[in-house]
Amino acid sequence: MKISEVSRRTGVTATTMKYYLREGLVHSGERVGSNQTAYDETHVRRVKLVRALIETGGLSIADTKHVLATLDSDDTSLAHTFEAAQHALGVGGASSSTAQPEARHRVAALATGHGWRTTAENPGFDVAARALDAFSTIGFAPSDEFLDAYASAATTIARADLMALTTRDRPELVAELMVVGTVLGDALIAGLRRLAQENETAELFPVHTTIHDEKDAK
Repeated sequence: MKISEVSRRTGVTATTMKYYLREGLVHSGERVGSNQTAYDETHVRRVKLVRALIETGGLSIADTKHVLATLDSDDTSLAHTFEAAQHALGVGGASSSTAQPEARHRVAALATGHGWRTTAENPGFDVAARALDAFSTIGFAPSDEFLDAYASAATTIARADLMALTTRDRPELVAELMVVGTVLGDALIAGLRRLAQENETAELFPVHTTIHDEKDAK
């Protein structure tokens, strides 16, 4: 197919496609003439992945290249690819300030208590620790039970994330879901949490209708 067809099927402009090619994010097509190049389905899939990494994941060109290099390596495990994607995604919109050691230690203890096998460089430690620091600014110290509930929910969600990856049979599709799923999963969690909060509020703090209100309703 021509570059215009790749552009149509992936939603990126021909100019962007050429930029991806120049940067080495997408492999070159096959020369079929003095001024013509042919592309195939592998180019369509790669362009979609690159777009997901940059536009949805918010990765820089350098980080995108790192994730792609990990993906393209013949001896890279799924766990290694996931680790590379997590570190490339970093802390998202979280503050760049340094978390307090006490907060980070508490997050580490929580992870250990739940039997999580993690690396010290996982950006999640700083994200969670900064959240604890932010709680302290309003005088709230999350209890162990509070944090355990969050950790238990995170375990369930993380398992769902990884099980979703097993539904895809090609490495590039796994990587695409890995990155896009991590970004959109954060939004999905936030939306469902708000719905659940409304439900729990109705359960724990019900609004009792007075006789006067009932008459007004009639």
